Amino acid sequence: MRLTNRVLLGALAVVGVHVLVMVYLVDRQLSSRLHDEAVASLTREVQLVAAHWTPQSDPFELAHSDGSALGHRVTLIGQDGVVAGDADFDREGMKLLENHSKRPEVITANGGAIGVAMRPSPSDGDQQLYVAMRTPLGVARVSMPLAALSASISSAQTAVTLAGIAAIAVALLVAASLSRTITTPLVELRNVARAIAGGDLESRAALDAPGELGDLALSLRELSEQLAARDAARRADEALLVQLTESLNEGVVGVDVSRHVIRINETGRRLLGVREAIPFSVDLIPRDRALREALQSAFDGQTTEGSEATLLGRTVNITARPLESGGAVLALLDLTRLRRLESVRRDFVANVSHELRTPLTIIGGFAETLVHDDPPADRRKQFAERILGNTRRMQRIVDDLLDLSRIESGGWTPNPESVDLAAVAADVISAARDTAAAKGVRLEASIDPGARKIWADPTAMRQVLGNLVENAVRHTTTGHVAVFSLVRADGGRTVGVRDTGSGIPPQHLPRIFERFYRVDPGRSRDEGGTGLGLSIVKHLVESHGGTVKAESTVGVGTTIAVHFPAAAPAAPTDTTVA
Repeated sequence: MRLTNRVLLGALAVVGVHVLVMVYLVDRQLSSRLHDEAVASLTREVQLVAAHWTPQSDPFELAHSDGSALGHRVTLIGQDGVVAGDADFDREGMKLLENHSKRPEVITANGGAIGVAMRPSPSDGDQQLYVAMRTPLGVARVSMPLAALSASISSAQTAVTLAGIAAIAVALLVAASLSRTITTPLVELRNVARAIAGGDLESRAALDAPGELGDLALSLRELSEQLAARDAARRADEALLVQLTESLNEGVVGVDVSRHVIRINETGRRLLGVREAIPFSVDLIPRDRALREALQSAFDGQTTEGSEATLLGRTVNITARPLESGGAVLALLDLTRLRRLESVRRDFVANVSHELRTPLTIIGGFAETLVHDDPPADRRKQFAERILGNTRRMQRIVDDLLDLSRIESGGWTPNPESVDLAAVAADVISAARDTAAAKGVRLEASIDPGARKIWADPTAMRQVLGNLVENAVRHTTTGHVAVFSLVRADGGRTVGVRDTGSGIPPQHLPRIFERFYRVDPGRSRDEGGTGLGLSIVKHLVESHGGTVKAESTVGVGTTIAVHFPAAAPAAPTDTTVA
């Protein structure tokens, strides 16, 4: 508490205590005296009323006449507690009054003493003083409101309070004048010290006083200047450290000796899935065994390198090192993409090898037969046709792989323009008509007039629809295959192909756009599929900023729809897809 305040409060306390004592004494003594006088006055009045109440008098008239003469409320209560007369009520009003036999002053009067009670009146709510006395005919009671007594007491208290306030004001003025001279220099120095402690290192003491206060002010100036210089250096180091850790592709996590995370960069938050403000307990990070063991080893003073763990579905390499302070630092490297690429590469090599093995085996077998044997001419022709068919199949696989590689590597970019979907659909249906007719499958086109035009690369659009129609015809034995287009709510276009084929089981739907993935591998190869068509469709559509969605019901059919945005900025043509 301020020195000035202490001086002022001391003076205020001394005078205030005196005022309170005086107010208390006035209230206690005056209240007691006025109350006693009021009780004595009402006692005399109730005795007078009791003397007037005879069997020959009318209680109602008596209560009103005595009440008018005394200036107070007179109530005559029968021995059964029923009000026989009341100066404040007429005859009809008295019928509504409660039985008074349970009132405290009535109970005391019936016991032979003078009954005295104070309480709010049930009729008007004002505080009343009641005095009651037993008579041969019942109980006579006189009451008066206490407002007049309270007013007298309040008036006396007000006078004493005003005098006390005046005394307090004088005391405060004198105390303030004395304390200001003493405390002003100390207050200024205190404010400067408090500002420095709060981080305001630019604050300086303007006091130029002789003696010890001047020395103290000079010391504060030097202290604040030194702290400002050190704080600037610390902030620069902190900013550099934050920039360095945030620029890392690795997650960096610092843990103190109390096992609280005190530093973590954004990559670390993403890998660990935490968003709590630092510091927070290490119990909030994933409870992976490898991660916990690495952290515990660091706390034990040992370094852990090359430990892998799966955190939130991602493969992470963990390095944990102890700190000199007793804490630990974790370095987390996301290996998910690398491991996925390794898996894709292995799968790709295996799939390509598997896809090429069968046609190469067939070609090699027939070629060996032609070299070592001399089959008849019709058999030679048959062998040559099989060799040619498998060669063309390998050629399609190679062509599709080249297209897919060119799209994925960015060697091809779309050159969008306004494309007539009806014309493209007609060309695609015409190319697949012979294959569909051989299977008894009907080809249809349902192009919405509002979606006849689409903003896309013409060659890519033909390849997308061609692959979808070819795939649908390959897996449809009866019914029809339909090309359709719709206008989307955002102004884009939905183009797709629906068929009445065998359908795709739900567990296969998420993977049908993967390279070489087949729901029925044997049947797809027999019918000439490369397993790359839907993957090419997906990449072509995504290069336009669109999406692909497949819906299917086993035994009913499949619908594959591609969604193109309303428009896309034109890009120069690099290489078109064959």
